[in-house]
Amino acid sequence: MSTMVFVNFPVKDVAASTVFYEKLGFKKNDDFSDERTSCMVWDDNFFIMLLDHSFYKLFIKDKTIADTKTQSAALIAFSLGSADEVKKFGKLAEESGGTVYSVDMGIPEDQMFGLEVQDLDGNMLEPNWMAM
Repeated sequence: MSTMVFVNFPVKDVAASTVFYEKLGFKKNDDFSDERTSCMVWDDNFFIMLLDHSFYKLFIKDKTIADTKTQSAALIAFSLGSADEVKKFGKLAEESGGTVYSVDMGIPEDQMFGLEVQDLDGNMLEPNWMAM
């Protein structure tokens, strides 16, 4: 059995964040979505759950939600099929209101390529490709 990974992101506006992730190529699973959360599906193993702040707080007890526009909470890395797919993902993110930049790792692009992508709330994704 393959492991399924569910990343949970607190978001201020579930509807706007859902549109952002749909533009990146995620599909919304309505069976696990409501006004407080959207289940965004990348493939059979990778999902991002967009939870409004009040719903997200139920899972973190007394902790506060990080302001991911000014603080880092996590870097969620995942692989894509090519450097061009990574670039396309980044372009779609920028066109949809996200922020994208690259960190120079000193590795030639024909061996590895990745981007840092921030969503509307500052949550961080790291799409990457590596020659295997």
